[in-house]
Amino acid sequence: MFEWFSELNPIIQALVATLLTWLVTALGAALVFGFKTINQKVLDGMLGFAAGVMIAASFWSLLAPAIEMSEAMGQSKWIPALIGFLMGGGFLFVVDKILPHLHLGFPDEEAEGIKTSWQRSVLLVLAITLHNIPEGLAVGVAFGALAADIPSATLGGAIALAIGIGIQNFPEGTAVSVPLRREGFSRLKSFWYGQLSGAVEPIAGVIGAAAVILMRPILPYALAFAAGAMIYVVVEELIPESQLENNTDTATVGAMLGFAVMMSLDVALG
Repeated sequence: MFEWFSELNPIIQALVATLLTWLVTALGAALVFGFKTINQKVLDGMLGFAAGVMIAASFWSLLAPAIEMSEAMGQSKWIPALIGFLMGGGFLFVVDKILPHLHLGFPDEEAEGIKTSWQRSVLLVLAITLHNIPEGLAVGVAFGALAADIPSATLGGAIALAIGIGIQNFPEGTAVSVPLRREGFSRLKSFWYGQLSGAVEPIAGVIGAAAVILMRPILPYALAFAAGAMIYVVVEELIPESQLENNTDTATVGAMLGFAVMMSLDVALG
């Protein structure tokens, strides 16, 4: 089924995979052409689902392979995973403090990062774009790992990760475009900003794949780095936003379902 795809260079594989995850983001954002608003419980469930997928992907697709690869490469089993994980979270922490952005549902005065006069729409898109960076990076690193010829790095596992990220990108695209429409943006402009938030994934994917191919020893660190960055996004952004309107049960069920879907994909395909 994936024979033609398996023959591609890992960097091209990463590019194709992340272009597809971007496409799914655009499909989710396209719902704005049919809906001006979306039920808040549904939106919170979507955000919870995305959080669950990212948590499961962080372990099953990134941290666990990082630990196995460290052992296969003769390194300590846990030190590269620990260092990479903390560096990934630390990287997002620093970027979060520097890059101007505004989370959906918050007033302008609660914008984070360096103070700027940028428009609210730009700040909103930057917030969702910020957390798409580790998603693209994760997919890129997973495909780049295939070039290392390590048993724990499989095409099926990389595809499973890309599918999981793609699935949770659909509600993410909706979660950006529909609230923007509710704030008074036109449907076309809401869609444009919604899909634009996923445009960073192919860029991050290619960079991630190229980095681990050129510097094979950093592979376990890179996988763990992507995991740490994704967990930071989940805890700092997705979970708080999904429970902002006190729909905690809906958000929690969504997270459980998202985790179950991603875990099943990784075990079945990996």
